[in-house]
Amino acid sequence: MSLSSRFWREKAHRNAYGLLVLGALVALLPVFLRTPYALSTMVLIGIDTLITVGLCLLMGYAGQISLGQAAFFGLGAYGSAILTTRFGWSPWPALIGAAAITAGVAYFIGIPVFRLSGHYLAMGTLAFGSIVHIALTEWKAYTGGPTGLPGIPRLHIAGVPLKSDLAYYYLVWAFALGGILIALNLVDSRFGRALRAIRDSQVAAESVGVDAGRYKLQALVISALYASVAGSLYAHYLIFVNPQISSLDASIRVLLMAAVGGLASIWGAPLGATVVTLLTLALREVVPLISGYGSGEHQIIAYGILLIVIMIFMPQGVTVAAARAWNRFGGWPALRGRLWRWRGGR
Repeated sequence: MSLSSRFWREKAHRNAYGLLVLGALVALLPVFLRTPYALSTMVLIGIDTLITVGLCLLMGYAGQISLGQAAFFGLGAYGSAILTTRFGWSPWPALIGAAAITAGVAYFIGIPVFRLSGHYLAMGTLAFGSIVHIALTEWKAYTGGPTGLPGIPRLHIAGVPLKSDLAYYYLVWAFALGGILIALNLVDSRFGRALRAIRDSQVAAESVGVDAGRYKLQALVISALYASVAGSLYAHYLIFVNPQISSLDASIRVLLMAAVGGLASIWGAPLGATVVTLLTLALREVVPLISGYGSGEHQIIAYGILLIVIMIFMPQGVTVAAARAWNRFGGWPALRGRLWRWRGGR
């Protein structure tokens, strides 16, 4: 067996073990989460994990800056909401239809946007996000305007609506784990290697025959699909949506999740989603009690501080920093040795 084949096989095994551990943790966690609030928080973390995985593929692996990920999330949420409430579609076909619409929008937006690069690309995605946010706010006949769109039906399985937080928890995390599995396979495939080559040097990648434009467009469409599905799950869970979910603040929040977990780390997505979601909830609960004011401005300040700290001290994210610290410690052999000495000492 060649060294390269052995490397990829070992990596596949590590990914499989990681998914088994994460799946077992997800399955057992409701035993310890006794309150509906805690389960609801974990549902939101699962949804955030899904959208963050998509952004990691686009920014971390393809190296394309995006400040409009929340726009795709909003298109997915409103797509499902409008198709079910205005046109009478069933929730599952509406989810698929919203994903198809979002993918089409991403494709046609990506063609002109990827003619830009660097700061201009960031400005282009920012402008797209602003357009979507304004459209969702002003298209009152279908979106309900600034007040939002209520009455969205719940998802159902075998004709039974998913009304309990526990049922929706398992559904959302099934999607999240499936999204992680798909992303891991993508980044270890020829597609993923092409994305990394484009990220490192587009000129060099094109010189060896990589069609950079096509691969970047595919990465954007895949990222949009992740966001759209997450948005649909969000809409059918809360049975209400408003335009705030597609705002710039929401895009910055998703970007922060990816940065905390590691832009080029699929495994970092659940960690980043957990940290930022818990931080957001803490700010919403604690800041008004302490200051007597709303937490909106404080959230932006906290996000900015956290992003600066991550970029300075852990530019590759908490996941990579933790892995390097673990390797410096010596990994599992060192831990077993210390435990053995500790037991012998007693």
